[in-house]
Amino acid sequence: MHGTLMTSVRTFLGYPYPLGATWMGNGVNFAIFSGHATGVELCLFDNIEDTEENIRIPVTEQTDQVWHVFLPDARPGQLYGFRVSGPYDPERGLRFNSSKLLLDPYAKAIAGEVSWADEMFGYVVGDKKEDLAQDFSDDAWGVPKSVVIDTAFDWQGDQRPGIPLHSSVIYELHVKGFSKLWPDVPEELRGSYAALGTPAAIDYFKKLGVTAIELLPVQAHIDDKALVDRGLTNYWGYNTIGFFAPHGQYSSSEQMGEQVSEFKSMVRSLHAAGIEVILDVVYNHTGEGNHLGPTLCFRGVDNAAFYRLRADNPRFYLDYTGTGNTVDTLNPRTLQLVMDSLRYWVSEMHVDGFRFDLAPALARDATGVNKFHAFFKVIEQDPVLSQVKLIAEPWDVGDGGYQVGNFPVPFSEWNGKYRDAVRSFWKGDEGRIGEMGYRLTGSPDLYRHNGRRPYASINFVTAHDGFTLNDLVSCNEKHNEANGDGNKDGDNNNLSWNCGVEGPTDDAQINALRDRQRRNFLTTLFLSQGVPMLTAGDERGRTQNGNNNAYCQDNEISWFNWERDGKQNQFLEFTRRLIQHRKDHPVFRRPKFFQGRRIRGSEIRDVMWFNPGGNQMSEEEWASPFVRCVGMLLSGDTSDVLTFEGEPVRDDTFLLLINAHYEPIPFVLPGQENLEWQLILDTMDANGFLREPKKFASGDDVDLGGRACRISSGERRGRTRSRQVALRGGEKYRQRNLVARNELVYRDTKRVLSCAASFLVSDSP
Repeated sequence: MHGTLMTSVRTFLGYPYPLGATWMGNGVNFAIFSGHATGVELCLFDNIEDTEENIRIPVTEQTDQVWHVFLPDARPGQLYGFRVSGPYDPERGLRFNSSKLLLDPYAKAIAGEVSWADEMFGYVVGDKKEDLAQDFSDDAWGVPKSVVIDTAFDWQGDQRPGIPLHSSVIYELHVKGFSKLWPDVPEELRGSYAALGTPAAIDYFKKLGVTAIELLPVQAHIDDKALVDRGLTNYWGYNTIGFFAPHGQYSSSEQMGEQVSEFKSMVRSLHAAGIEVILDVVYNHTGEGNHLGPTLCFRGVDNAAFYRLRADNPRFYLDYTGTGNTVDTLNPRTLQLVMDSLRYWVSEMHVDGFRFDLAPALARDATGVNKFHAFFKVIEQDPVLSQVKLIAEPWDVGDGGYQVGNFPVPFSEWNGKYRDAVRSFWKGDEGRIGEMGYRLTGSPDLYRHNGRRPYASINFVTAHDGFTLNDLVSCNEKHNEANGDGNKDGDNNNLSWNCGVEGPTDDAQINALRDRQRRNFLTTLFLSQGVPMLTAGDERGRTQNGNNNAYCQDNEISWFNWERDGKQNQFLEFTRRLIQHRKDHPVFRRPKFFQGRRIRGSEIRDVMWFNPGGNQMSEEEWASPFVRCVGMLLSGDTSDVLTFEGEPVRDDTFLLLINAHYEPIPFVLPGQENLEWQLILDTMDANGFLREPKKFASGDDVDLGGRACRISSGERRGRTRSRQVALRGGEKYRQRNLVARNELVYRDTKRVLSCAASFLVSDSP
């Protein structure tokens, strides 16, 4: 056995709460939960290079299954770990092994990385009995160490921006990848937390118009041995080993606790600029893998408490995550760990919200995903957590794991149905027009039934997981060869379309179509009700060369390329103007669903739907597989959305026209005789927004380009309510519209597929 029994440093009994290592001003309290252990030892290290502990202290006091000791002479910066004794009996779910140094589950900082070797595993690697054969070799030389920190920090009066969710624009980015190659950031700060708080980064976020940055996992994580053996890393970070500690490798300073203050400084700078910080958090599993994984923390502290084990054979783990294990939120101490961690990030680190990776796994019990699970109840009643932004990734890999629309308040959700519907529609697939009506209006079919609001829908077209926007319009197939799995990893169902050629091309016509499709996607995204999420780099045409699963690519495939040409500048400006347009016009970010009996009803006052003839959409048209063109009229003259003072929120009236058909379609503009429409955005234009708005009268025929969309605003003066505008206009122009419609239908007898107009013609890319 390594180490020396504690004889020269004073020890007091200590406190069972709070858990973890707590600097109390007159010493450090250490407390660790283990319900099945027979003994606990605290190991102290003088230096991160030490191959064994300098002092080993028996922790003899135990209160309510919490082992605790107080060291009056310990100080912040102290490196430590635990050794936990108990039965090594995997067939009973017990995997104690005091030969293995363990991280503190409540460690606020972690120093060092795993040096992969057989010693990191609690069993004899290569033994024919696999994990049933206990390994007694010591691993202290090659595992990370926990660090005692001082939580004191000068927040300088930090105030949370408190941006309403319905007014939010989320920007999803990777801490390292965003700034690693950025010349405007000092070289020593690139790829770090500090880089995100620099004037260059804040200026970029402000000019782009985003209100929140959503960081891919920043809780301490490890690189899987299998990836390291292939020369790769777990770049995305969905492999957590410390739920309280900011990942040390994203720090520009030393990792001996300085990463905590650097993270806080980043948050403080972003808040001062009015930008919120949302964390992508991974509580559904840990980096310890399945029964053949390493013993680094939770497995050795109390395997049966922290993980879901198979009831019929506790040697094996229930795996709803695809990673080998699932964290057991049914255990009150494990649920406490998750909640303590969440509160810590809000209270101590000042973050503004969370996106929960594979959230259904957190709410599973013996019956499956349970919306009455304690996980939900605890958050809903919590005075701290219930008031921050809570976003669920509403699917896991278990049976019944696709839970879009089923999370309770106050959760919002990544709306995978929005992503799929929008991709499929602009790709030109049949039968998508009805669902597009729901997705454009905040997905009331998913969220209205249980008291939720449009902002329950986090709308996105792309995310870190999958194609970039550029690759979405450039690739029919994934190209993941660099990942080393023979292109077998990553999703095969991308609903992408390469516009005629796979990958980069010099064909000007195809490139123009791709650019237009990108404008179509972002216009749809930012003018839909709900909360838009933009993936970092999509505003500039970032590519991953067709890799739709770059989780292991810590290189130029994933890093943000800051060099840009004129076309990229043009698209960046288009994105900025789109976001500003959304900000300027509250009709696109309503906190309430549109009124009316249902989306397709004819009595809806504040949103109305029109076919190219200028008439309201019929039930037959909504259900037709051939319809790919529709107009949506949004009235800004409604009275259901009020200011804080109780005054109605007024806005312009807008007409959004979308056409996923490959040919132009004549569209009769609806409205009263004296209504004037100003065309302000046309994705047929390379700039998107017109330099000079074009004016049209209601009743005019306009050519809506093939695979294009337009947005027009109605004149403010003499404005009447949208229902009156639309219905009176419809009556006045009914005969003319019917004639126009009939001409479209019968112009080409080969296209008489239904009673609808030629915009019903099939179009398959």
